[in-house]
Amino acid sequence: MPRRKLTPAAGAHPRATLAGVDLREAALVAVLLALAAVSWVFTAARMDGMDMGSWTDPGSLGFFTTTWVVMLAAMMFPSVAPMVVAYARILRHRRESGRQAPAGGTAVFVAAYVATWTAYGLVSFALYGVAASLFPGALAPNQGGRYLAAGVIFAAALYQLTPAKDVCLVKCRTPMDFILHRMRNGYGGALRMGVEHGAWCVGCCWALMVALFALGVMSVGWMAVVGAFIAVEKMLPWKRLANRAVALALAAIAVGVALAPAALPAMAAMAP
Repeated sequence: MPRRKLTPAAGAHPRATLAGVDLREAALVAVLLALAAVSWVFTAARMDGMDMGSWTDPGSLGFFTTTWVVMLAAMMFPSVAPMVVAYARILRHRRESGRQAPAGGTAVFVAAYVATWTAYGLVSFALYGVAASLFPGALAPNQGGRYLAAGVIFAAALYQLTPAKDVCLVKCRTPMDFILHRMRNGYGGALRMGVEHGAWCVGCCWALMVALFALGVMSVGWMAVVGAFIAVEKMLPWKRLANRAVALALAAIAVGVALAPAALPAMAAMAP
């Protein structure tokens, strides 16, 4: 019996590929990486002269919010790229098969993801301000601030080993499973899915971001280190090994902050 030749649905566009790579997906990844690269350059320029180590003052609300959003793009876009590509792929398949798929849905998904992380940043900013006003000496690097910073960083290392971290990390590392089980229609669906993925990502990485506040949220160097930790545990194929390696690295940094801050980059102000 002769095989039926499958033809694209009406209105579908043929897949543009090069050596088996979908060029549309490659272009989407390139855009995300380009935005991340531009964000790194902008962040470095914006933070020039502010790399003062632990508990660096995050500045005014407006300055912090702008810087935080750009930081998110720099740190998160490389590791969130697989999830964005998976979402865009599902939208394209739905569109090609004649089902509902909003134009610009991928942009809404990414915007909702960034908005979720921005909300987390604003809450962290508010809590930092409350702590600084109630216990001003506690965050001073030349007083007890380095021991508090070391404790916060070590707590982040311990969070790496918890079941909550593991559950959230699995959600971040399996983009197609996440998309297929939570697909929603329309722009409202894209918004909801972006917020939901952002919430799982916050659950996965919130402790790393708190550690960044302790190390110096306005430090480009520490921002790069934490961004690398996030990329390692989300993108390397060995989940358990990557997770444990990040935990060990955080624990080592915590010991260094407590006992030998002068030996760490951007920590000279903490040395006795």
